[in-house]
Amino acid sequence: MAYDIRLMKLVTGELVIGKYDEAKDCLTDAAAIQTIPSQAGVQMMMLPYGYPFEPDFTGVLDGKFFLYRYADTPKELQDKYIEACTNLTVAGGLGKLQFGSGPLPGANGSGLIS
Repeated sequence: MAYDIRLMKLVTGELVIGKYDEAKDCLTDAAAIQTIPSQAGVQMMMLPYGYPFEPDFTGVLDGKFFLYRYADTPKELQDKYIEACTNLTVAGGLGKLQFGSGPLPGANGSGLIS
């Protein structure tokens, strides 16, 4: 089953990614994306939106909380989102995004993206 995976900025300033449901205007299985400055540049960390209290990707965010809807979601970011949600590796062409030191404890496959 193909999902419409989209990137959104919330009114709180948070960057989130999830499966977009056009009929309900919401993101399901939402993940928060955080940027982390490092000596090599900037890394990105993807966690379930309710982490640490909800360690699985089950959150739902209503469209009324979207401040900005990105026109395009990078394919590499979509692949990493699918990997984090399913604990499966997407084969081929992942580009520059690579997981860092592996999954975080209790984060159901989430980790650093550099």
